[in-house]
Amino acid sequence: MYAATLRGVGMSSISIRTIATVMAALLFGVVAVLLTRAYLSRAVRSNPEVATSNGVAIPVVVAAANIPRGATLDASMLKLVAYPTDGAPAGVFHTVAEVAGAAGQGRLALRSMVVNEPVLPGNITGPGGKLNLSAVVTPGMRAVSLRSNDVSGVGGFVLPGDRVDILLTRAVSGSSQATNNTVTQVLAENVRVLGVDQSANDEADKPVVAKAVTIEVTPEQAQSISLGQQIGSVSMSLRRVADDGQLKVKAMTVADLSPAPRRAAGPAPAPAIRVIRGVNATKFSFGVGAALEQTAAQTQAAVKAP
Repeated sequence: MYAATLRGVGMSSISIRTIATVMAALLFGVVAVLLTRAYLSRAVRSNPEVATSNGVAIPVVVAAANIPRGATLDASMLKLVAYPTDGAPAGVFHTVAEVAGAAGQGRLALRSMVVNEPVLPGNITGPGGKLNLSAVVTPGMRAVSLRSNDVSGVGGFVLPGDRVDILLTRAVSGSSQATNNTVTQVLAENVRVLGVDQSANDEADKPVVAKAVTIEVTPEQAQSISLGQQIGSVSMSLRRVADDGQLKVKAMTVADLSPAPRRAAGPAPAPAIRVIRGVNATKFSFGVGAALEQTAAQTQAAVKAP
């Protein structure tokens, strides 16, 4: 019995020692993982290029959660993700501080962003910016508004982010009153719609009949559109998504709408002449001149005959 007791005590000591060893190994493993992650995180923040299993990568600021349009960006909404150097989008931010900024200098989201979407300069305002239209106008371009209704505005189906052609219909001076002198010409093509009335939300998907539509054009196109609204009727033509083709016809008059000319009628059949000599009758189908000459010759021959 004593020996059995010793064996029991020995087995209990071994089991406790084994369990303690396993627990210590697990604890050291967890600590090692945490220390490694902390080291890599510090390396990403301090060095724009870090070595990963996929090669050299750079830190990229992405959305840590879904960010609604108009939200003020802070550090809690953002995080860093390692992107391959040749796979990161152009213009990305490499530190959260670049985007979040100091107190009172936060940036606003110009459009909604989903979790893990890279934060790009075109999707946010500058530091301390406002959610206004000027922040989304492309450098070198201008924003100009058009009067709109249910017809010129394509039934309200023109929404922010769409592409349209701008048409001007006007009367041409210097033509006679007897001639219809109306012409339609293209003032701008494939231009981007920035806003409809006071809405610049490019995620809108419901048609709305607006009183004004704001588009993005060059300075020269802005001048021609402003002038066109004073001398004629300006309307829009909605383009299909991804249709960036050039228009072949830049202007059209009323004459271009007239039906196709009728085909010219064939030549009239030559007149038939019937000559009677005694009891014999002969019919000739020549041209008028040839028929008369033929008839005269035959008549003279008939007169001379005994």
